[in-house]
Amino acid sequence: MAIADQPPALVEQVEVRAARLSPIAGDAAFSVIGLPQRVLETNERLDQALAQTPGLSLFRRTSSLAANPTTQGVSLRGIAGSGASRALVTLDGVPQNDPFGGWVIWSGIASEGVESARVVRGAGAGPYGAGALTGTIALDERATPGLEANATVGELDYKRAAIVGSVDYGKLNFFASATGEKSAGWIPVRDRRGAADVPLTLNDWSAAGRISADLGDGVVAAARISTFQERRSAGLIGANSVARGSSASLTLAKPDVGDALGWRLQLWGRTSNLANTSVAVLAGRVGTTPANNQFNTPASGVGMNAAVRGVASGVRWEVGADLRANEGTDNEYFRFIAPSLTRIRAAGGRTMVGGVYVEASRQTGGTLLTAGVRLDRWRTYHAKRIERDIVTRAVTLNAPPADRDGTVPTGRLGIKTAIAPNLAVRAGTYAGFRPATLNELHRPFRVGNDVTEANAGLKPERLYGAEVGLDGQALGGRFSATGFYNQLNDAIANVTIGGPGTYPIAGVIPAGGVLRQRQNAGNVNAYGIEADAARNWGERFEISAAMAYTHAKVDGGSAAPQLTGLRPAQTPRFTTTASATWRPLPLLSLYAAVRYESSRFDDDQNLRLLKAGSAVDARVSYQVTPQVSVFAAADNIFNTRLQTGRTADGIISSGAPRVARVGMSLKL
Repeated sequence: MAIADQPPALVEQVEVRAARLSPIAGDAAFSVIGLPQRVLETNERLDQALAQTPGLSLFRRTSSLAANPTTQGVSLRGIAGSGASRALVTLDGVPQNDPFGGWVIWSGIASEGVESARVVRGAGAGPYGAGALTGTIALDERATPGLEANATVGELDYKRAAIVGSVDYGKLNFFASATGEKSAGWIPVRDRRGAADVPLTLNDWSAAGRISADLGDGVVAAARISTFQERRSAGLIGANSVARGSSASLTLAKPDVGDALGWRLQLWGRTSNLANTSVAVLAGRVGTTPANNQFNTPASGVGMNAAVRGVASGVRWEVGADLRANEGTDNEYFRFIAPSLTRIRAAGGRTMVGGVYVEASRQTGGTLLTAGVRLDRWRTYHAKRIERDIVTRAVTLNAPPADRDGTVPTGRLGIKTAIAPNLAVRAGTYAGFRPATLNELHRPFRVGNDVTEANAGLKPERLYGAEVGLDGQALGGRFSATGFYNQLNDAIANVTIGGPGTYPIAGVIPAGGVLRQRQNAGNVNAYGIEADAARNWGERFEISAAMAYTHAKVDGGSAAPQLTGLRPAQTPRFTTTASATWRPLPLLSLYAAVRYESSRFDDDQNLRLLKAGSAVDARVSYQVTPQVSVFAAADNIFNTRLQTGRTADGIISSGAPRVARVGMSLKL
């Protein structure tokens, strides 16, 4: 028989799936937003893409292009901003929050490697656990085969390159990503600028690799490692930071399909280190003097989670447990007496939180009912704060904080029911908590002439809330609206102690500065509404819009009566976003997005007002070949001056000016 007449060879078809479980069914009863793929593709920085979700913000207005690592904490629903995230960020189920400070180093996650992003708003009792105080941002890493490479150059000497690839080989899947970025930045102070002011520069890189294997019978194993580093200038001479870290995780999972049993077991570890120098600004901004030198902050975190899912008598259930343990020490030089810093501090300790939970949901006709309970144990221990004279090595302070622990029960309950063919109403209530981070407990810090002291006696924050929502489709589009009420108890805030002077532990606070301390400043009561809508007109035109309004007030009680009736710092009342994509030609795409934010306060006493502001971004892309596209883009195209900070003596910092850039993308 001729070769051409031979039967075709049998080829084994192998599907390597991601080592993760599908979103838990009960989430549908709460406010959940899936970030459109086009938003991920048109924003090179992941936090900027996520900012299209109103109510989601970093601690300050500045994006991670210019934000100090300690201000990259993310929160939801505008309840109260914090450098330590009040939202939990996960990548394929593994927490991405820093083990020392709780913030997220966004440059350490390649946006090109993120396949999907879901924002679950509301306290994350049940499967998400401690840290998901205002919600969870669940990222899924790319698992489908393909290669993407991007290169961008622009104003402010901006350069960025990224390559992400995933390939199947038999029963294996290999994933790798690498990014590099550089920006000469801008000087944030425009008025009353002096020799002390320099640009906010950035130089970062990241790399990650993952191997997944189909072990048979639906079981998938994945091993992942990653590392990153970013160097920044804080906008003042001598104020710089270097953040670096690495992580490793191992996951075994059997995805739940239909009524089949599913399960997941994950182990992970993270290390990080932050070097951060702060300065005091001289009168007239003619220069700076050293304030402190946080030269070494080694931290590590380890954790695990386990979950089993199944179906019994029509009820979908999940039981699980998780554990997270962190340790770290802040080592720094401080107390400047010309010509040098004169003291050294070592402050840090260990924290641990672990919990068990059960969650169940049942779909009956058009009604989904879900309920979950959780019990967590937290602990802070083996802490120290030792200060010495650098020259004599004499101990000037030895104040080891006492060990503390506690048990916290939380839960959530939700219902969603169809009231028309394309309309559903939902209601839910929930509770969550967040233990203080090592950074909040032990590390004092300084910004310009403002000093904030640590507080080793901080209690965990607790949040109780309820929401009612409406989801539907009409006029060819979709919409969602949610009203909510939240009460944040024992809210951790930077509370003002006093102005210039000499204080027992903090030392001298110079003119133009204030002393604050992290405290459990009573409660924050917040209610509001969030809504979003989107519509497509074929593949030619699509538009989306979203808004969030939050009325938040502090009830300081006996803990901080001076704050009662004030708005939490860094909390805007109203935010809105809108975007549109138009494809006038099959190969040409035009994209524009706008974000508006009402005024907010830069301090707890509501004295430092940051005015309302908006920014419009635009992008034009052209598909040169099926694999290659080019684009031109501009951020803040109207060069709006967005206020990002205000000092006690009235110095205002501003966000990025208009920045144009061009780039090329290759997809195979």
